[in-house]
Amino acid sequence: MSHIVVVGSLNMDLVVEVPTIPRPGETVLGKNFATFPGGKGANQAVAAARLGASVSLIGRVGADSFGDQLLDSARAEGIDVTHVGVDPEAATGVAMISVDAAGQNSIAVASGANYQLTARHVREAWGQIGHVDTLIMPLETPLETITTAAGLAGESGARVVLNPAPARPLPNDLLSLVDVLVPNEPEAAQLTGMPVTNEGEVSEAARRLLELGVGNVALTLGDRGALVLAGSQQTPTELHLGPHQVNVVDTTAAGDAFVAALAVALGEGMPLAEAASFANAAGALTVTKPGAQPSLPFRSEVEQLLS
Repeated sequence: MSHIVVVGSLNMDLVVEVPTIPRPGETVLGKNFATFPGGKGANQAVAAARLGASVSLIGRVGADSFGDQLLDSARAEGIDVTHVGVDPEAATGVAMISVDAAGQNSIAVASGANYQLTARHVREAWGQIGHVDTLIMPLETPLETITTAAGLAGESGARVVLNPAPARPLPNDLLSLVDVLVPNEPEAAQLTGMPVTNEGEVSEAARRLLELGVGNVALTLGDRGALVLAGSQQTPTELHLGPHQVNVVDTTAAGDAFVAALAVALGEGMPLAEAASFANAAGALTVTKPGAQPSLPFRSEVEQLLS
């Protein structure tokens, strides 16, 4: 069993089902409302735990009812939350999510306590956790915190899997610490400054990311599957994974499932191409159910889809 550490966010997701995503200035009458445990860090931790890894989560919540619920939910999934601090001043992070009839979503996040997670918190936690096979990180905590965690992982020989979401520019000194970068198309466009609107541009953007210093790229393409680029900058190996045909209910957390499944598979020694195939199936299953964490698949479900 591989040991995965996730440095990332914990949010309470407030989800409204709407016929269409509202335009600026528009009010849309919704249908059902629900709250779900979420946050990209917590989602990726839950997904990794359900897929068979031992998982420790480093993060921060507020001293409020949402924070209590998120910690209880993570513990119920078997995640070690010893290093999730409770902030006495900042509120727990919240995500406002609209999901339309086609399962597409629009998300606004109030980061709250997530942005009080400091490099010092990470260094203290890392020193207590022990052996780590893989570090997973999204970008919902401060950049200094993320860079510190990547450096600590590199020093200890742990693999670094970075999910550059939400999209933002990243310095090359961070990218050079990343073993596997897992962006979607808008995130790849943000990082490279290149258009990413067709298959040729996707491939070029992935090659540009290798040139920026990352070890390997797994670029998720939504309902078109994923593109994997591995190896040296001069002669990288390119693999396109087609989509699984599933009934789309809610796309929330599909990327998180992909990231976590990729990390779990790599931690178990799978080659990158096989690990990406495993991740592609996990992402596909996630869109078939509503909510973030409730939709994340278990190992047996992914293996059944692949078989």
